[in-house]
Amino acid sequence: MTQSGPTLPETMQAVVVHGPKDYRLETLPVPTRGPGELMLRVEAVGICASDLKCWHGAAKFWGDDSRPAWTETDVVPGHEITGRVIDLDDEAREHWGVELDDRVVLEQIVPCWDCKYCNEGNYHMCAPHDMYGFKRANPGGMEEYMVVSTNSLVHKISKDIPPAHAAFAEPLSCALHAIERANLQFKDVVVIAGAGPIGLSMIAGAAAKSPAQIIALDMDERKLEIAKKTGATRTINIAKEDALAIVREMTDGYGCDVYIEGTGHPSAVIQGLNMLRKLGTFVEYSVFKEDVAVDWSIISDDKELNVLGAHLGQNTWPRAIRLIEEGRLPLEEICTHQLPLSEFQKGLDMVASGKESIKVSLIPGQ
Repeated sequence: MTQSGPTLPETMQAVVVHGPKDYRLETLPVPTRGPGELMLRVEAVGICASDLKCWHGAAKFWGDDSRPAWTETDVVPGHEITGRVIDLDDEAREHWGVELDDRVVLEQIVPCWDCKYCNEGNYHMCAPHDMYGFKRANPGGMEEYMVVSTNSLVHKISKDIPPAHAAFAEPLSCALHAIERANLQFKDVVVIAGAGPIGLSMIAGAAAKSPAQIIALDMDERKLEIAKKTGATRTINIAKEDALAIVREMTDGYGCDVYIEGTGHPSAVIQGLNMLRKLGTFVEYSVFKEDVAVDWSIISDDKELNVLGAHLGQNTWPRAIRLIEEGRLPLEEICTHQLPLSEFQKGLDMVASGKESIKVSLIPGQ
């Protein structure tokens, strides 16, 4: 049996990618749901730093001499998505356990469920690696209505929280995965570089693990104040203080046990390698706009470091949703700006500046 909500219009507003620095607000036909799929009315979509880097034309997305383009043109961007179910059938209801008018969030990866990684349970590293907002097969959330394809991972979330807070489940889930990769211990001194949306989420995740110290680094005093509210035991303004000297003083000259990089700035990588103690752990989360060169001798001969990557949010979404629903993060201070879809460029510019906003979301239909 198919259930649907209000009669839908024939057209909708959507942002469409035509290439680097060429995103346009267009009128598109409202999509049609297929068997087993969901139709959503999009309530909010966050603007991610990776959305900004894609807009700028970063090689990771558009390719270079050593790699082909990964993203596609004529795609609706946006992968930090929450929306209401407005149309579904029994197959979708049984598959995802959702009903008409439920609010849901979508994992950004759309796994194939048939490759080596999916078969091993590492669906977040799916070989084809289709994601909402980057491939034509799965248009993203910068549109008024969207279809959720059958391979997707869907989670219900409370209707009682603001939509922009619900959409924050995506960056929070990624940050929690980075924390899991770090394998924090009670005795650890942990440094988290960056107090933007991801860094603040990492701090909250680290605080749940109760390490000895959580040190937040940033250049923005406002963000560092919020870092204290999310669980940082010490904050350092790297524009005003010598972070390396302070961390070494706090650790009897050894350096921190764990360094988690969440800024996307090359200097933060070098900073972390120098700040870690011997046998320490470096977790890299960020997507970089340019190549990053480091002295690999620090990693090998000097310190024998454990260097780990972190990608997306494997199995961390339920926990991220609980943290949001329980009010464990000051999201009213983190989710600073909600803009209509027509102001998507203003939103990208605000994320690029980073001076007035922390988390910027678009509200389709506003």
